[in-house]
Amino acid sequence: MRRGFAGLALQVQEILKQDLFCGHLFCFRGRRSNHLKVNWHNGQGICTLTRKLERERFIWPSVGAEQ
Repeated sequence: MRRGFAGLALQVQEILKQDLFCGHLFCFRGRRSNHLKVNWHNGQGICTLTRKLERERFIWPSVGAEQ
């Protein structure tokens, strides 16, 4: 999970085709599922929140999961 704010913002705009300033939460998980970064625009600026788990892993839905 080496990407910082600028790299994650670029992913939101180019890959997800979303506006980073819309107020949605954009969550990014690390390869080992123990690191999570969230980008969010609160109306005044963009916040990047991070969380790293030492022993556990974040549960993430698979790409082909039904909704």
